[in-house]
Amino acid sequence: MSQETLKQRLDTDMKVSMRAKDKERLGTIRLILAAIKQREVDERIVLDDGQVLAVLEKMVKQRRDSIAQFEAAARTDLADKEKAELALIQGYMPAQLAEAEIDAIIEQVITATGASSAKDMGKVMGPLKAQLQGRADMGTVSARLKARLSA
Repeated sequence: MSQETLKQRLDTDMKVSMRAKDKERLGTIRLILAAIKQREVDERIVLDDGQVLAVLEKMVKQRRDSIAQFEAAARTDLADKEKAELALIQGYMPAQLAEAEIDAIIEQVITATGASSAKDMGKVMGPLKAQLQGRADMGTVSARLKARLSA
């Protein structure tokens, strides 16, 4: 039996949500599928799981930014809606790695690329992104890498 892709899983979950009349879940899944479709149309490609994860990561970042703004404006109703969407979107992403696991992968890539200073960050970030996408916040990874190469 073949492995179900992320897009297929989203499509299946959308149908299940329709049948269950779960409007909140259905609305969020439709937002995800619309974002995926928009990128496919814009770039004239069919997204694979890695590219779908990139779309999900962008949506997670947008939700976190919105939550911070809504909470600053004391709009807990809107913040709660964004939090619910965030939780659902994160449910489609792989489990997040622990800090120790991230540090171990950073060390492996630094060794493999021979990076020795902050000037080598670009050389290291490409392979790191391939290994960590969807499994760690890339902003945090970048900061940890910079600190490690500057040490």
